[in-house]
Amino acid sequence: MRTVIAYVIGLLFGLGISISGMANPAKVLNFFDVTGTWDPSLAFVMGGALIVTFFGYRWVLPKPAPILEKSFQVPTNRKLDFKLIGGSAVFGIGWGIAGFCPGGALPVLGTGRIEVVLFTVAMLGGVFASLGMMKLTHKRAQLIDAKRA
Repeated sequence: MRTVIAYVIGLLFGLGISISGMANPAKVLNFFDVTGTWDPSLAFVMGGALIVTFFGYRWVLPKPAPILEKSFQVPTNRKLDFKLIGGSAVFGIGWGIAGFCPGGALPVLGTGRIEVVLFTVAMLGGVFASLGMMKLTHKRAQLIDAKRA
């Protein structure tokens, strides 16, 4: 049953991405081109997502638990640190350069378009590179703490 629900949710997400135009890199890039061929329509997509999220959280989170889980998986970290701001900046820069974000690229991956495949490979490379860097910085911090002790 979980697999069926995950499939339906993924299908709805992919349809929403496709219908909204977020799967079209030209439309996304035109949204960012405020001095040229600016297309403000994606602002309505993002605004609609914010409205649904705002009311959805207020409707769902008061419930004791999700339907298929024992508890909600809500982030607890509220700090604005370098990892959060840096990751957001890299995400935005990548979205502005490529015209794809991970959510928009995955549904389009099925088309086999080479630019989507290249974006996805580069995105996965970035994910694994950042995981490696986080391991290195964590080990370095442990060594520094051990020397201080």
